[in-house]
Amino acid sequence: MTDTDYLRVCALDDLPESEPVAADIHGTSIVLVRKSDEVFALYDECSHAAVALSEGDIDDCSIECWLHGSMFDLRTGKPSGPPATTAVPTYPVELRDGDVYLSLKPKTTSETA
Repeated sequence: MTDTDYLRVCALDDLPESEPVAADIHGTSIVLVRKSDEVFALYDECSHAAVALSEGDIDDCSIECWLHGSMFDLRTGKPSGPPATTAVPTYPVELRDGDVYLSLKPKTTSETA
């Protein structure tokens, strides 16, 4: 990916630690989660019940859907157990000079493995 594939989302300091933040980036619903100096980006919809993951809770390196308790790995988007069985897309994030940049091209399976 080139620098032109990435869009500035916000300043790193604008993201609270371990709290999901909803963002609409060019019409794509994204949930951002900051863990220390790392930021994860996932599609903001549970693959099981089509509700916003940004309304869920963070547990270690997972986000929990508030409706039925599905857990998704922040790094890969893969569910850790039922009721969800399908991963949610994850997006590449770069930190540059204190700002968060995101590509709307979802990571491939090899990038998340």
